Amino acid sequence: MRLLLEPIPGDAGIEFRSLCMQTRCSSTALWLLPFDIPVSNASYPYEYMLKIRKQNLSPSLFTAYKKPLLIHQGHMQWLFDYEGRRYLDFFAGIVTVSVGHCHPKVTAAAQKQLGRLWHTTSLYVHPAIQEYAEKLALLLPDPLKVIFLTNSGSEANDLAMLMARIFTRNFDIICFRGGYHGSSPYTMGLTSIGTYKYGLANGFGCQTTMLPDVFRGPWGGSHCRDSPVQTIRKCTCSPGSCHAKDQYIEQLKDTFRTCVPKAIAGFIAEPIQGVNGAVQYPKGFLKEAFQLVRENGGVCIADEIQTGFGRTGSHFWGFQGHDVVPDIVTMAKGIGNGFPMAAVVTTAEIAETMAQSLHFNTFGGNPVACVIGSAVLDMIAEDGLQKNSKDVGTHLLLELAKLRDEFEIIGDVRGKGLMIGVEMVKNKETCEPLPVEEMKQIWEDCKDMGVLIGRGGLFLQTFRIKPPMCITKEDADFALGVFHAALTRHAERTATAK
Repeated sequence: MRLLLEPIPGDAGIEFRSLCMQTRCSSTALWLLPFDIPVSNASYPYEYMLKIRKQNLSPSLFTAYKKPLLIHQGHMQWLFDYEGRRYLDFFAGIVTVSVGHCHPKVTAAAQKQLGRLWHTTSLYVHPAIQEYAEKLALLLPDPLKVIFLTNSGSEANDLAMLMARIFTRNFDIICFRGGYHGSSPYTMGLTSIGTYKYGLANGFGCQTTMLPDVFRGPWGGSHCRDSPVQTIRKCTCSPGSCHAKDQYIEQLKDTFRTCVPKAIAGFIAEPIQGVNGAVQYPKGFLKEAFQLVRENGGVCIADEIQTGFGRTGSHFWGFQGHDVVPDIVTMAKGIGNGFPMAAVVTTAEIAETMAQSLHFNTFGGNPVACVIGSAVLDMIAEDGLQKNSKDVGTHLLLELAKLRDEFEIIGDVRGKGLMIGVEMVKNKETCEPLPVEEMKQIWEDCKDMGVLIGRGGLFLQTFRIKPPMCITKEDADFALGVFHAALTRHAERTATAK
């Protein structure tokens, strides 16, 4: 048994404990919990690892933090670096680890299948793909019952675009500004964040429309979102009406009038935007948007790559929180708990159009992936992770809202379940994004105190909190204490600099 006493050694560990005692974190004993997880050292020295990465891996693969983390091992909500330091993972491998790192039952299922059959062509029948397809289909509403298995979210959205165009015999697809749907040559047109675009022709037939962002957009108020926490903007809407929703719908109508032909192929949206920082739309917006799309000949695509599998807490799928049923659903990331796997689910009518030609995927639906995917679904149910996402996520959101009231640089707290964004600003009056260097300092401080969080937004101004769904309330309280300490340090640096 290895007993990890501190997230960082020496004086820094003493400082960490002192900070937690002075702030909101009462869970310093969290770091004293014994772990039956042996942590071994990495195969190569740290500096040699970085040298190999620089010489032999893609230069577009940037690393997080000033001193890149060399992660060697994971267990449930925890990650361990090559020196045995333990980190509470509040980003889940970019919202990918759903049931926990190396979940024992998922790992056992994978190991068993690896000893039986790794791969065979989909031209043959193997049990795992049928068993998984049946299990997944039961979790989706009618008529979404036909499943195409792929390997990544970009590939799934590629296929969804193809389906929409073949089925409708139209070409244009509408997407939100600020949306992320992949970085393949095809999906780059749907992704509306400049960081992910190259200077070449892309986006042919992809039209963006205004993002209905009730915090940063021109309209929004204190009753717009389906979230335990609302914006600090005032709202004068009467009960049952939403001025912001109506205005953003008018913007979508304007897109139909000015940017696309009379008939379109489709519309794609994340139920809650992920990479852009957990941006939520006004209640009722997506339902009206879907109606407009169908009136104009298109199909509706829900990108559930980050929101699916119970992460939002209230429902298993993010689209259910909007009271809509899409025509096509794409899913990845949490579907395999980190194993390369994705899917497109659609109706029998749309699926049938794909039979016009041969659509083939070498690795999609391979035996190992299907067994892992099936085990993930079992663990979400067995471990009660959808409910846990709701309970722990709501606790986190409400406590983060208290930090928003305490610190001038927190402009907005939003999200549902364990899909949370904390948008940082210079001040609440102007809502100008907090400078990147200041964001990095807070980010680094959280890491040094043992908590890993993500960053997103068009200006990298939003902290993304999207942990494995197995985290506990005690984990949440620890992370809140660390975040409070990091914000306090920022305030002290700012005061000193004046």
